[in-house]
Amino acid sequence: MVHGTHRGQLWHNADFTQQRLHTVSDTQRGWLSRPPALPRSLRRWLCDSGSLTRRLKARCTRFSVSPLTTGLARANADETALLGLSGRQLAYVRDVTLRCDDQVVVFAHSVLTRKSLRGAWNGITHLGSRPLGEALFNNPRIRRQALAYRKLRPHHPLFRRINLHLPQTECCLWARRSVFCLAGHPLLVTEVFLPSITPL
Repeated sequence: MVHGTHRGQLWHNADFTQQRLHTVSDTQRGWLSRPPALPRSLRRWLCDSGSLTRRLKARCTRFSVSPLTTGLARANADETALLGLSGRQLAYVRDVTLRCDDQVVVFAHSVLTRKSLRGAWNGITHLGSRPLGEALFNNPRIRRQALAYRKLRPHHPLFRRINLHLPQTECCLWARRSVFCLAGHPLLVTEVFLPSITPL
């Protein structure tokens, strides 16, 4: 398992190159390229293409990141094709919660290939409790692909992961995800919005 708390510079001296990803239809996997009929309270959160970290910070007094799990694990079945992984290959997985004024409002799940840890994205293992979002949007070499959306139900692996740490009473949770590319290496980031974000 990979852990780290080093506060070094993230991903410097890495040039962006476009990579052709091996993809499957998101619709076939349950992810939609266009947001469906969303609850009004979540519409702006889900559809905003800017930094979620920056948006949350603007709406609370205290923002923090709480790491839950980091290390090597198998990616979920609906993630492997986007990263060019086989079902048996391990990936680096980072799960955190985002808190506003001590209230957990978002569960964030990041996945990238092991080979990317030796290159452009090696700094991700040293984030600790620092937000990934700030690094992603402050690096001009990183390119973000289109957002995809999904309503997660209790059978989905991410819903179950959330339930381990934050038992849910909801029957579904709204999520979005996108791929960030740096130096030809993809990083998949999924953000799941919890009901507690509504007052913000």
